[in-house]
Amino acid sequence: MLVLFETAAGYAIFKVLNESKLQQVDSLYKEFETPEKANKIVKLKHFEKFQDTTEALAAATALVEGKLGKSLKKVLKKVVAKEAHEQLAISDAKLGGVIKEKLDLSCVHSPAVAELMRCIRGQMESLITGLPPREMSAMSLGLAHSLSRYKLKFSPDKVDTMIVQAISLLDDLDKELNNYIMRCREWYGWHFPELGKVITDNLAYCKSVRKIGDRTNVASSDLSDILPEEIEAEVKLAAEISMGTEVSEEDIGNIRHLCDQVVEISEYRAQLYDYLKNRMMAIAPNLTVMVGELVGARLISHAGSLLNLAKHPASTVQILGAEKALFRALKTRKDTPKYGLIYHASLVGQTTAKNKGKISRMLAAKAALAIRYDALGEDTNAEMGAENRAKLEARLRQLEDKGIRRISGTGKAMAKVEKYQHKSEVRIYDPSGDSTIPSTSKKRKFEEVEEEDATEPTTSAVKPKKAKRELVIEEEEQAETSAAAEETPKKKKKKKDKKAEEEMEEPKEEEVVAVTEVRWKLKF
Repeated sequence: MLVLFETAAGYAIFKVLNESKLQQVDSLYKEFETPEKANKIVKLKHFEKFQDTTEALAAATALVEGKLGKSLKKVLKKVVAKEAHEQLAISDAKLGGVIKEKLDLSCVHSPAVAELMRCIRGQMESLITGLPPREMSAMSLGLAHSLSRYKLKFSPDKVDTMIVQAISLLDDLDKELNNYIMRCREWYGWHFPELGKVITDNLAYCKSVRKIGDRTNVASSDLSDILPEEIEAEVKLAAEISMGTEVSEEDIGNIRHLCDQVVEISEYRAQLYDYLKNRMMAIAPNLTVMVGELVGARLISHAGSLLNLAKHPASTVQILGAEKALFRALKTRKDTPKYGLIYHASLVGQTTAKNKGKISRMLAAKAALAIRYDALGEDTNAEMGAENRAKLEARLRQLEDKGIRRISGTGKAMAKVEKYQHKSEVRIYDPSGDSTIPSTSKKRKFEEVEEEDATEPTTSAVKPKKAKRELVIEEEEQAETSAAAEETPKKKKKKKDKKAEEEMEEPKEEEVVAVTEVRWKLKF
């Protein structure tokens, strides 16, 4: 039996001297405890060394994928084909099927063969002669690195660590520039305070200060390469009537040195920004198209790497950078933030306040897809990012023009607006609303009582209780008689109607007389 053993240095083929030992799988390791015992079981027949790392990587890749490489095929034809009657022990059953199909060799793969491979690996240095251990370890390390790069499709252009460092340095430079420019304006403002109001651009201000020096030199200085003609004329006019104090040449020298630092840092910042822009287009082109290079770089920096950012869902990408506000809102049970670092993207910035939340949510969803495509995809084009951005812009226009929609079918008929027609109507004033008299006529006795109350001044507010009771009784009787009168049917003859009216008038006259008697008693 022959054994095919793969190493980082090359292919080794061993001859099994005592096949009966393979029957005892559990105690096989005892036969390989020492190099002398191992040489009694197996013997090296042929060793094919790799020429370089490229050949080793190709062979290792073929073995991992279960394919028959060129170097292995060459070795098997040269050595094993001569002893075709021998079985070939291999560690991969899939590779054995390929070898049997291509070279018509019988291959064996069993637990005994796997144990034999493990034992050979333990005594590899003594079994394979002519290969120093140091060289073997170096070749193993090189092959491991090469194989890892191949598996991960590694490229030095895809290192996102440079982006993290570049965006951090860019933020630091902005802070330092602000401090330096503020100090320069304040320092030179003692000598020429009017210059700060005339020149608003910071870089142009520092360049002008560096060129002018003392304000007395403004008239003889040429600032046309820094400032427009109008502003240059204003500067020269302000220098003649300046209210600033006098400073020494040493002070002017230090201010000029500070201006040199500001100009140099500004130039380096512009160079760093171009470098960051190129890096972002190489590493995350789709993300750069969606949110811009600065926002994309800050997202990658906040997550730690592009791969870590790809693991985040869209909801996390949306509020990335607003963790403090999120946990404060959860603690106080208030509304959570709608956006974090993604707020500075151009798509979110150009929307109205009421649509910023919707656009940030949609942008985060599309950006999450772009991040995963950049981190895990093989293509490096920005087509998907451009398509998604076009969709978002169309959605943004739809939200801004929400009232204008295309309607079809029955909805269009329902949405039609009738044409306005002016209808002039002449309305007559109704004077019935001015009258406070109720439409139903009251009884005569109540009208008389009201007239008497209006004509006779009542001085005493307190009246006898007996008189009140009599009035209440009389009112109840009157209500009963009126109800009885209304219940009389209307279909009676005219004679009966007249008799009923006469009967109703008689008790009314008696009640009126009784009421007048009560009033006279109360009066006197």
